[in-house]
Amino acid sequence: MLRVGRVVLSAGEKAELWTKWKAGVSISEIGRTLGRSAGSVFSALQAKGGFAPVARKRRQHGLTPAEREDISRGLANGLSSQQLARQLGRAASTISREVARNGGRGRYRAQQAEEHMWRRAARAKPCVLNTTPALQSLVAEKLHEKWSPQQVAGWLKTMYPGDCRMQVSHETIYKSLFIQARGALKKELVAVLRSRRVMRRGRPAKTTGQSRGHISEAVSIRERPAEIEDRAVPGHWEGDLISGKANTHIATLVERRSRYVMLVKLGGKDSETVVSALVHHIQSLPRGLMASLTWDRGKEMAQHKRFTIAANVAVYFCDPQSPWQRGSNENTNGLLRQYFPKGTDLSRHSQEELDAVARQMNMRPRETLGFRTPADILHAAVALTG
Repeated sequence: MLRVGRVVLSAGEKAELWTKWKAGVSISEIGRTLGRSAGSVFSALQAKGGFAPVARKRRQHGLTPAEREDISRGLANGLSSQQLARQLGRAASTISREVARNGGRGRYRAQQAEEHMWRRAARAKPCVLNTTPALQSLVAEKLHEKWSPQQVAGWLKTMYPGDCRMQVSHETIYKSLFIQARGALKKELVAVLRSRRVMRRGRPAKTTGQSRGHISEAVSIRERPAEIEDRAVPGHWEGDLISGKANTHIATLVERRSRYVMLVKLGGKDSETVVSALVHHIQSLPRGLMASLTWDRGKEMAQHKRFTIAANVAVYFCDPQSPWQRGSNENTNGLLRQYFPKGTDLSRHSQEELDAVARQMNMRPRETLGFRTPADILHAAVALTG
């Protein structure tokens, strides 16, 4: 069983998790399929660096369970290793090693010996980067120079064509970076990878049309009406996600005129989950109090058209890599780190707890509001427009 915090995945669930991950299914979707949180799925994947464990199998010429039973019975009948070897058609040294490593003649049990064999097979095998310091140092040096693992592996083959001890595959380099238990390459080297990922992705995973800067049919912030730009009327919001430990997230919504904030609990970062949570949450607002929403280019809003139809809210997108175009939201997210420091598991907070934090934020006087509170400003604006 695989333990992830207090969550235990069965063998069948583990198999389904890795099958879907290799097929490119999102973490949130895997979580919904298994009935687990996205954070739990992320932790299970990260523990293995995103690499599916190799299926265990018996060595081609290894002892079988039936042979171990014969050994156990033979020992009980006083047969020697040589006699058992002739009976089984095995080398005497094979029998003697099998018996010695599993308690000796007086304590050998077939079932226990079989279980010990599988445990030994599951142990991590020595990595060439661990056993060859010169290779380890050279790989680390080239990664520091911002070479990709593929470039390092290819270069080593050309520099040391006849020396297998000075060659390593790019997959082995990735495993050593993402699975720190191997102890071959320092975790800090992950930061020099171009992707900055913390684990390997499923090879078929696609983000075409959903990556940052490429939202299908996105309406640019440059087309936003002037009344939104000058904060003249209430009802225009900015939104984003703040992220925490183990792929956990909270959606933050900030009303531009009053800086009034709402926090939304999320079960994942995929667009279906985020949009559904936002649509459900804004139903608590008075009718018409959210007329527009400005977001960045994150793929979590790829389903923005569904949001617009369901909530009757126009969605505008910032220019790529331009967080200042959502200045109110960016500033508020900074203030929220007082409540949710980086590295916090955000999934532990209930919606009630998030609402309590939002209330406290909305009752804090803000200098930009002349030391009035966001709640006062919004209520006054609603009263005027009502």
